[in-house]
Amino acid sequence: MGGLSFWHLMIVLVVILIIFGAGKLPKVMGDLAQGVKNFKKGMAEDGDKPADAKPIEAQAQPSAPTAAANANAAQAPRKDGTTG
Repeated sequence: MGGLSFWHLMIVLVVILIIFGAGKLPKVMGDLAQGVKNFKKGMAEDGDKPADAKPIEAQAQPSAPTAAANANAAQAPRKDGTTG
């Protein structure tokens, strides 16, 4: 009851033939195969040349503000006219 039987597959194939027609089906399958080939080729090309990757530590940690920047921020006037 939960699996696909032979009749389920036949119904799916008939629906596909009705939607695409017998003439378009080979073209659609050829386009699909070409897309799969291009995808595999692109994946193989990406694996051949590694990207210039920076260490994860340098990318993940933002630069810490300096003590002078903290002092300047503490003395900056606020929008309500006060400092501190």
